[in-house]
Amino acid sequence: MQKIQWALLCTILAAAAPAAQSGAPAKAGQAMDAKYEDLTWQAIVPELGADSPQVSVLRVDPKTQATQLLIRVPRQMHVPIHWHTANETHTVIRGDWTFGHGGMRHKHGPGGFNYIPSKAPHQAWASDDALVF
Repeated sequence: MQKIQWALLCTILAAAAPAAQSGAPAKAGQAMDAKYEDLTWQAIVPELGADSPQVSVLRVDPKTQATQLLIRVPRQMHVPIHWHTANETHTVIRGDWTFGHGGMRHKHGPGGFNYIPSKAPHQAWASDDALVF
């Protein structure tokens, strides 16, 4: 399994979120739509080439900066232990994702949901061709 530097991902997401957002910029109180085939994807670890996980930022709330995004991985990968200042949720769309936190691991397939509170150390493992929201 590939290991990526999650701190690098967080840095990329923080810097790229407004610029890499798919579709029109978010406006408070306004509906939006996005089709998968029209999304803009950005390599998270460009030096991995075609094996790099990719991110598509769907929406950034203009007031809170809460971000909705998709992450897809072409190959199995391990996301090392890290934490965020904000709460984090995951909904598995394709493949299998295992989330480790609080000394336990929870495996989820399509439709599975995971919530991790702010500042909680956690890690993840993804199967080949996996997609999470």
